Amino acid sequence: MGEYIKAFFAELTGCGNWVWSTITFQVPWYTNYFWGIFLISLIIWGLEILFPWRKNQSIIRKDFWMDAFYMYFNFFIFSIMIAGLYNVNLLLFKNMGFTMESFTIIDIKAWPMGLQLLVFFIVLDFVQWFTHVLLHRYEILWKFHKVHHSVEQMGFAAHLRYHWMENLLYKPLKTLGVMVLGGFEPEQAYVVHFFAITIGHLNHANLKLPWGPLRYVFNNSEMHIWHHVWQLPEGKGRGINFGISLSLWDYLFGTAVIPSDGRDIKLGFPNLEKFPKTFFGQLIYGFKKGD
Repeated sequence: MGEYIKAFFAELTGCGNWVWSTITFQVPWYTNYFWGIFLISLIIWGLEILFPWRKNQSIIRKDFWMDAFYMYFNFFIFSIMIAGLYNVNLLLFKNMGFTMESFTIIDIKAWPMGLQLLVFFIVLDFVQWFTHVLLHRYEILWKFHKVHHSVEQMGFAAHLRYHWMENLLYKPLKTLGVMVLGGFEPEQAYVVHFFAITIGHLNHANLKLPWGPLRYVFNNSEMHIWHHVWQLPEGKGRGINFGISLSLWDYLFGTAVIPSDGRDIKLGFPNLEKFPKTFFGQLIYGFKKGD
């Protein structure tokens, strides 16, 4: 037990130190996630202001500041809180005889860096797409995922409004995705992470970009807004358009649906008016009987 407690606090401290080092510019600028997210958000917010898709939507839309806080809570504050548990899980697997190479299907270590990043991106995006499907298919998971779907006006910051419990599903499955690649994360993986954050912000932004044929590859706001529609199309009660960065998976697995221009569709879900409106209320949602 002492070994697990030590691992828990070592990772907790290490993650806290890492977050502080990013805030205080003690890491190379191109790996600084704290200020990187801030810069990406500022640029996309500026594009929303200059070229709004829904022109009658306020620049400071409904729940804008709460969603902005969610970005930093989920990416940094909760990351510190969960880091110790994550390290305990890794130690538990190790003591059970599993290593990061135990589930290797593709070993990309010797591949050219560009190809490493591409495969890393595709594998992790598929894992996240599959995880997202699970969040909609099972009621116990949907209760937590409803926090993300409680957005009533779309904007870039809505990207990272999600219940902290989702991390408990996403993180282990993403780790499994890394294990499939030989337990290896490319040295320049920050390129993939920043690209994914940008695509995610654009998916939720009040923007309509000219994707052209690339809309069949990359997720986009015209497609993703239908994922948030209040009333799903008939026969699609478990959700549509689950893509994270890539729309490709939805087209391959038959979950892509864009009935029309969704610019002004109603967002949310039935009985949304009864859903908690405050950050703390959403934080504890899903644990009480009747949620």
